[in-house]
Amino acid sequence: MKRTIRRRPFDLDGERKLPADLHPVLRRVYAARSVRAADELDCSARRLAPPTAMTGLDDAAGLLQRALREDWRVLIVGDFDADGATSTALAIRALAAMGAAHVDYLVPNRFDFGYGLSPALVEVAAERRPDLIVTVDNGISSLEGVAAARSRGIRVLVTDHHLPGPVLPEADVIVNPNLRGDPFPSKHLAGVGVIFYVMAALRQRLRDDGHFAAAGIPEPAMAELLDLVAVGTVADVVTLDHNNRILVEQGLRRIRAGRACPGILALLEVSGREPAWAVASDLGFAVGPRLNAAGRLEDMSIGIECLLAASGADARSTAETLDRLNRQRRDIETQMREEALAALERAEAVLEGEELPRGLCLYDAGWHPGVVGILAARVKERYHRPVVAFAPEDGGRLKGSARSVPGVHVRDALEAVNSRFPDLIEKFGGHAMAAGLTLTANALEPFRTAFDRVVAEMTGDRKPEGVLLSDGELAAGEISLWMAELLQSAGPWGQGFPEPLFDGVFGVVDCRIVGERHLKMRLRHPSGDGAIDAIAFNQGEHRYAVGQGAVRMAYRLDVNEYRGRRSAQLVVEYLEPAEP
Repeated sequence: MKRTIRRRPFDLDGERKLPADLHPVLRRVYAARSVRAADELDCSARRLAPPTAMTGLDDAAGLLQRALREDWRVLIVGDFDADGATSTALAIRALAAMGAAHVDYLVPNRFDFGYGLSPALVEVAAERRPDLIVTVDNGISSLEGVAAARSRGIRVLVTDHHLPGPVLPEADVIVNPNLRGDPFPSKHLAGVGVIFYVMAALRQRLRDDGHFAAAGIPEPAMAELLDLVAVGTVADVVTLDHNNRILVEQGLRRIRAGRACPGILALLEVSGREPAWAVASDLGFAVGPRLNAAGRLEDMSIGIECLLAASGADARSTAETLDRLNRQRRDIETQMREEALAALERAEAVLEGEELPRGLCLYDAGWHPGVVGILAARVKERYHRPVVAFAPEDGGRLKGSARSVPGVHVRDALEAVNSRFPDLIEKFGGHAMAAGLTLTANALEPFRTAFDRVVAEMTGDRKPEGVLLSDGELAAGEISLWMAELLQSAGPWGQGFPEPLFDGVFGVVDCRIVGERHLKMRLRHPSGDGAIDAIAFNQGEHRYAVGQGAVRMAYRLDVNEYRGRRSAQLVVEYLEPAEP
């Protein structure tokens, strides 16, 4: 589908406020991301927002301190994605390091229990006789589950980052930076970031009380957990504001130094990534998907056990299992994507030139409920509008996963549907760009109509279009390994702080298909002499359109590592034949 390339606007006055010794390309890139001062580029740990500003942290630390003092049985209840897995592993590692003797975890199997601390999950949890349940990356919407636990005499500490509804669960303590009135400056923490702050507050309280000296144990260094924070933060695609960039950068430094937990190192290795050169995209496209594959297809405990592995050998074995599941997930996703796109093409043919709905709802009885989120993301990228993909669940219900585009807060859209038609959605929750929901099968068609209407109201006269925001052109001399490494080190890049994207017209020296679907090219810059390597992933269909002519492209300047050799490479996001 044709896309529009536009240049990112940036404030010249803001650019002038940046350090004079920055390379002009970096000055342009940072200014376009609203960076206005050198301290916004400082990703040292001392720049982290202090934990004292978050509501409930002191009470949470007090509750956990009592759990340690009275030797409570603590049960961590996580979520079945990468954020939930890293949150669970971090909580267990931190509590064990602080002297907790009885810490266990429980993650709901998405096919049996669904999301969060449900009453059914509390029944399973109660068999382990916990004194305290700590939810990580969930719990803010678990009103019935928290009530069920409290009715059994189980204390509950909720730590979450998802947007709260109008009613909060009656937990002993709630920690969530998105609670109404919470003064914590970074509202984009992932679940793993929230539990990191909780454990930091606990360590401070224990230090002040002389706990470590009295117990004869070393005081744990919170920095040792930042590799987990980095993975969960990037994998959950939360906005990388300054605070999150610090957390990710500090975690990446540990990974590059070989000081990450064995599980993360093993996951990088099985995916063919070199830990010494790890960047945020490696966490998002290599580590995160392999952890998520466990929760999507089997049981997230596989991913958690990988992150908790004490030795490289144990971690490697589990990482290989996760890698196998991820390959299986890709095969399922490919089939589902082909089916969804074929259905939409048929719908477009029937519409005879009229637009598809502004909000797309897709369903097939054969689809896998663990993969509908990825499917929604893929269709959204192609059609540039919010997408909800559904798959069947037991009991005649449909599980939906929504992905959105800038300008449409998808959780707000679901809330608007729910307020107008209270009987359509059984439950929902999520973020601006991603959400989940459950319907009964007979509610699908009315939901489809209502969702499209709400999205149309939210978008108004704006037509769906695929816009790529470019940071401008690079001169021939700027397309080099040195510049590629400079841009990598200038991150971390991610959601809300996107990796630099450039555009330009290049001559095609050669092009061929590699790996069945990828277009490998040799290009020539208009003002350069040598040839430049480029690759367009999953764009092999453009081979004959490109031919030996010229192409206009949007691309990232990346580092290609092959057999120990590093070289500059263009990673093409979009290309089209250049107009003569």
